[in-house]
Amino acid sequence: VQLQASGGGSVQAGGSLRLSCVASGRTSSPYAMGWFRQSPGKEREFVAALSWTGGSTDYLDSVRDRFTISRDNAATTVFLQMNRLNPEDTAVYYCAASKRVGVSRFWDKDPDKWDYWGQGTQVTVSS
Repeated sequence: VQLQASGGGSVQAGGSLRLSCVASGRTSSPYAMGWFRQSPGKEREFVAALSWTGGSTDYLDSVRDRFTISRDNAATTVFLQMNRLNPEDTAVYYCAASKRVGVSRFWDKDPDKWDYWGQGTQVTVSS
């Protein structure tokens, strides 16, 4: 599976961005999808995850009321709608896919549990 993320950019605090991640390759197989982010000098951080069926989600607590993960009906594109952005959200955002089709707070925050990664898209939020 190949993942291509896009939609990053620079916004003022309080603004919104919508990230997209297009999956190609063996997309007929079921995958959970997720988003991580990484700032300079910090470890990669879990942001959000969506189960293969779309029925379950998980979020980083600090984004739970501001970000929404979703996907299209073909299940080949996953989105991350980010509202009320603040400077602490500045990072490179990565999409990921896991062969574990469900999501669970017991594993989805561990980058090692995700099997495929996109190349990252930069999000910069200025105050």
